[in-house]
Amino acid sequence: MTDSPSSPPSRLRWRCRRGMQELDVMLGRWLDADWPKASADDRSAFEQLLGSEDDLLWDWLTDRGKPPAEFDSVISQIRARTFGSDGG
Repeated sequence: MTDSPSSPPSRLRWRCRRGMQELDVMLGRWLDADWPKASADDRSAFEQLLGSEDDLLWDWLTDRGKPPAEFDSVISQIRARTFGSDGG
């Protein structure tokens, strides 16, 4: 299957599979819903974000830790998609 420019690359879907099902869901939902309309910067940040450890991702996404500035936009979008527009 060939990835189209508007659909997420299949390699990213695989990288969204984490050790925690909750992270799988949060990351996968953003990938499905927001990737197609995401800016190049947000797409790049998301790919970099996937290189982070699960415990850090969980802390950042649940507002228990401060993510690096380069992830702020994507983390905010994932939180909004998961927890509603207020992010928490």
